[in-house]
Amino acid sequence: MMDSSTPSLNPVFIGHGSPMNALAKNKYSEFLSNYARTILVPKAIVVVSAHWQTTGTFITGNSNPEQLYDFYGFLDTLYKIKYAPAGSPPIAELICNEIPTIKVDPDRGIDHAGWAVVKHLYPDCNVPLLEISLDILKDARQHFSLGRQLGKLRNAGILFIGSGNLVHNLREISYDEAEKPFGWAIKADHWLSDKLDGRQLDELIDYERYFPEYKRSIPTTEHYLPLLYILGMLATDWKIKTIYEEIQNGSVSMRSIEVEEDNDV
Repeated sequence: MMDSSTPSLNPVFIGHGSPMNALAKNKYSEFLSNYARTILVPKAIVVVSAHWQTTGTFITGNSNPEQLYDFYGFLDTLYKIKYAPAGSPPIAELICNEIPTIKVDPDRGIDHAGWAVVKHLYPDCNVPLLEISLDILKDARQHFSLGRQLGKLRNAGILFIGSGNLVHNLREISYDEAEKPFGWAIKADHWLSDKLDGRQLDELIDYERYFPEYKRSIPTTEHYLPLLYILGMLATDWKIKTIYEEIQNGSVSMRSIEVEEDNDV
């Protein structure tokens, strides 16, 4: 029987899309709310954030991290959302002890890759929230390898979330969330979905070699790299399952995946 004090939680990659999703009551926000009801409440959530790029890898270590409004040009109501759960210095210390190359940043707050997602999962602000940065000096395989190391802690009651977007082109975006998905974005999203379903990790890591026309769907890497952390946590006998799919604003894939034990093996 599972000890409810140390829940075992499957790592997930969540497409976060526009900051406006923090305000939204749509299919996506409903998915997040429903997903939280299907899992045990974690001791803490650790988000690998597309919006925190550093030299070296860091984790937030503040007991009460600031809510960062790391965007501009949106509705005033978006900047009035208050969602600032506690942090967890003990969880940060646990992770740094397991992986000494990760260092604590005692001052960094939580950006919208974290709070705008978790707000829908746990609206009561009752789960500690931390973030891990993306080291700009690491290549894709090194990010994957760091995810593999973090995966050793997936049974410590931590919900690991990679927060980004598999297809993320803001140069060709429509400002209408309900814009019909662009053909190239559909094609790219399907390619990624097929590789995920087939556990073709080498192709997903070395996407610049295998992914046709990747520069249009992944013009910059920061929204894609959090996926590699979650794939790194994939155990040998686990599977990758899509838990949500949608393309918002024509060019942003909201595809979200979970890695879980394959009971058919």
